[in-house]
Amino acid sequence: MQEDIGQKLLESRLIDENALQKAAQQMKNTGGSLTGNLVKIGAITEEALGEFLSRLYRTPAADLKGYEPDPALTRLLPGDVAIKFMALPLRKVGRRLVVAMANPSNIFAIDDIKFITGYEVEPHVVSEAMLKRAIDRAYDSAGTMADVMKGIEEDLSVVEEEDTTDADVGLADEAPIVKLVNSLIADAVRKGASDIHIEPYERTMRVRFRIDGVLQEMMAPPFKFKAAIISRLKIMAELDIAERRVPQDGRIKIKVLNRTIDLRVSALPTIFGEKIVMRILDKSNLNIDLEKLGFEPRSMKEFVAAIANPYGMVLVTGPTGSGKTTTLYSALSRINTPEVNVMTAEDPVEYNLDGINQVLVHEDIGLTFGAALKAFLRQDPNIIMVGEIRDLDTASIAVKAALTGHLVLSTLHTNDAPSAIGRLVDMGIEPFLVASSVNLVLAQRLVRRVCAGCKRPITLSDEVLDELQLDPNEVKNATLFEGEGCVDCSNTRYRGRQGVYEVMAMTPRIRDLVLERAAAGEIKKAAIEEGMLTLRRDGLQKLKRGLTTAEEILKETAADEV
Repeated sequence: MQEDIGQKLLESRLIDENALQKAAQQMKNTGGSLTGNLVKIGAITEEALGEFLSRLYRTPAADLKGYEPDPALTRLLPGDVAIKFMALPLRKVGRRLVVAMANPSNIFAIDDIKFITGYEVEPHVVSEAMLKRAIDRAYDSAGTMADVMKGIEEDLSVVEEEDTTDADVGLADEAPIVKLVNSLIADAVRKGASDIHIEPYERTMRVRFRIDGVLQEMMAPPFKFKAAIISRLKIMAELDIAERRVPQDGRIKIKVLNRTIDLRVSALPTIFGEKIVMRILDKSNLNIDLEKLGFEPRSMKEFVAAIANPYGMVLVTGPTGSGKTTTLYSALSRINTPEVNVMTAEDPVEYNLDGINQVLVHEDIGLTFGAALKAFLRQDPNIIMVGEIRDLDTASIAVKAALTGHLVLSTLHTNDAPSAIGRLVDMGIEPFLVASSVNLVLAQRLVRRVCAGCKRPITLSDEVLDELQLDPNEVKNATLFEGEGCVDCSNTRYRGRQGVYEVMAMTPRIRDLVLERAAAGEIKKAAIEEGMLTLRRDGLQKLKRGLTTAEEILKETAADEV
């Protein structure tokens, strides 16, 4: 390619034959590129060469004069990849990444950069010599990322179940597809993703990460690697790679940057191949401090009082992915002391907690939630956690346990706290048993937090205030924020999530309504009159403190009936 450029420079009469030969000889003697040596011997200026390359490739020229490295951009592209492809990220424009390249016609390099960074690539051409100086400066000043990426194979390795302290399987010497998969997982962990979706289509393949509860398209690996990527993941998860007709579930334990991570792997046959979804369970990211979950003061006081009771039932409700498990683990960690016997039945066991006896439910062999609960009652428990109450058998045993001197924590799938009472009655539990056993019901959702790096104050319109059922006087002295989009939040305007809670304590009035088989609406109305904050009202408290946005509150909470 360099020889072609030399000939085209000659044909354009920007250099002469003598200069071309002299630069070629110097390239043989001292190395470097032909164009770099042409500049070095003074045959052409870098500016003139840049203009020529821009016309040749029909691509804008990059101006690297006065270039100052931006660590946020250099973090996107590993140093070794930048050197290999002679490419340097310059700036981001929405979902486009402007990249200075010596050869912007290299579609393989562009595809790889798009794959690694997750951005659409807009190449700008620049002379190789100028680009090399900029790359050296960028990755010397921000060398940490280059070092990290160069060592990915050492940082991430498959760990045996009994070995979580050290592992080294020499991944650097294995096939590139292994490095690609490992880099993919490492990138998801670094970005704080909760799930990785690898999805095959008829002629394409895409990878999405779920970050802060929202799926974001990250990359599109070359379609020819589809079978290899899926097979590699199935091997890591110890699944049957020959079986492609039925769903399979497995588990991978890996070590990423000195952190041990569990991955729950699910393979699902689709019409174009197997879709792989991996749930990332990173114990270092597990926040089990009740004080930091975002409860309002009164709600916190009621919840702590309920879990401090020696007996009774505490129910946590909400849809999948609303943080119920984190809340239950936080409650357990607060009441777990050497004086009590804590036992849990979970499907699956997401995190291992010290000092707690955790049982993995396995319905195929008869170890159901109900069966586990029956066994627990013969194990002298003080506190029992049931992953989910799904049926009458489990509900009956849980209620009996709560009435016979045990504290029972569990989850239900209902939209709000009052509906949990009706769900138990619908399962077949008598209202007097529900009224006697349940201490408190907590409903919750997760809303995204405004990115602290790019938040700006805003004023809500009357229409939005009306939709939120919010009196303008309530926000008169509050400062509301929304994000603008920045590198820290990957232009999503949000970073991290915040819990929104509806805490309904079983007061005498509510117990009476349960005994009368009152509808959920009546129970909710009574709870509100007694001071319960609904999900919407609790969310509005977070909005007024500038933690989240009206958009998130409207999306995650239902309007209160007025």
